[in-house]
Amino acid sequence: MSDANVRLAAPTGVLVHEEREAPAFAIPHKKLVMWLFIISDAVTFGAILFAYGYLRNAALNWPRPFETASVINAYIMTFVLVTSSLTMLIGIRAAKAGKRSSAVTWSFVTVIGGVIFALLHIREWLGLIHEGLRLFANPWGSGLFGAAFFSITGLHLTHVVGGCIAITVVTLGYKRGRYDHYDLEIWGLYWHFVDMVWMFVVPFVYLLNVKH
Repeated sequence: MSDANVRLAAPTGVLVHEEREAPAFAIPHKKLVMWLFIISDAVTFGAILFAYGYLRNAALNWPRPFETASVINAYIMTFVLVTSSLTMLIGIRAAKAGKRSSAVTWSFVTVIGGVIFALLHIREWLGLIHEGLRLFANPWGSGLFGAAFFSITGLHLTHVVGGCIAITVVTLGYKRGRYDHYDLEIWGLYWHFVDMVWMFVVPFVYLLNVKH
């Protein structure tokens, strides 16, 4: 039964109905926690992007260091991340359909996409550092550019790496039967959020700072 447990009373052998405790909220607890985390994290990213926009407009010599190769790399990273979001969705649908092997495969494909994104991002960082970009210094203009750039992209990269680790752990648990499709769906929400944040980072950080 969906709303009550049935047990056998030991002394009399009579069936007794035990009412289950109703959930405290309209949505399950795990999903609620994830939504609260996403909302708070969205506020954090929004505040950082707002501060970045303020610094950029206030600085007289804000750098525009990104050339065509950097923009193409940003587009490739975007494609990889969007594709990984799609594979995560496919994996969740497979899990809901009871196709455990397919769900595990697509979830790991998502992780691979996240790893590729992280490697592309680190390669870009190393290239910019080689060109002279530091936290508070660079050869192009305002020294605050480095702090702003590494703060925004570093925070997002941390979320990507953390997501890869979490999805790997949950997928392995799902494969062993410890977790179900619902747990994959919750981390799918997180991964889609990380994807959405990147859609704001690309125009603000990259496209507005293309070298003329």
